[in-house]
Amino acid sequence: MTHPFSSLLPMVFIGGGNMAQAMLSGWLKQGMPAAQIHVVEPLAETRQRLQQTLGVHGHENPDTLPSDTQWVVWAIKPQVFKQVASPLAGRFEHALHLSVAAGVRSDSMARWLQSERIVRAMPNTPALVGLGQTGLFARPAVQAAERERVEQLMQAIGQTAWVAQESLLDAVTAVSGSGPAYVFYFIEAMVSAGVRMGLTAEQAHQLAVGTFVGAAELARSSADSPSVLRDKVTSKGGTTHAAISRMQADGLAGLIEAALQAAQQRAIELGQDLDQA
Repeated sequence: MTHPFSSLLPMVFIGGGNMAQAMLSGWLKQGMPAAQIHVVEPLAETRQRLQQTLGVHGHENPDTLPSDTQWVVWAIKPQVFKQVASPLAGRFEHALHLSVAAGVRSDSMARWLQSERIVRAMPNTPALVGLGQTGLFARPAVQAAERERVEQLMQAIGQTAWVAQESLLDAVTAVSGSGPAYVFYFIEAMVSAGVRMGLTAEQAHQLAVGTFVGAAELARSSADSPSVLRDKVTSKGGTTHAAISRMQADGLAGLIEAALQAAQQRAIELGQDLDQA
């Protein structure tokens, strides 16, 4: 019987950091055979940990990679992409390239790799716990069946959303790629305020984090919009009304939009800088 992942194998990861480990863990849980996964990771400690905990093949450099590689996953820092990719140009002639390197445009990748079969993915760190959000863009040379397989794979670590224009990945970066940091920042502020109000740090942390988890799940599972859910909690003249009114008076919604626009603009600038490197 043919394994559902057989058309993807052997698979190569260039880079074995946190995101690569999250993706690998999710895929291995779905039955992908570790024996046909190869990870290029120059850091000996990380490489050994991958081999011991996940059972994949670790390589210090690309020289020993299998020549019949079907998929190459680029999970390296954007600043070194060109340096790492250029020497491998044309080597993986029949492979599909999946990049999770933030900001590196597919036009640049196509030049460096001498391949048009490229998919860009913008996951976020909750992928580490199987709750990631991943924006996806595929170049025209990527076949429909390959897009489906990419979606299937990325859904092993969370949810996916395809964008029709590559530039929209900058918006994905602003909303979900950087988004976990916004949530952590808000939690920090709530915990700090709770402590100043007299709660212990442990109590404030539990209440703040638990509230985010519960509210997020309610927003995910409810047919109501976030604004309707907010109204259901906000009784006129009550405590929630007092808090929301203060946020509105201070222009919090505008600050949040400005922050996301700043993230989007920075993503655009980083992509331009990498294109010119």
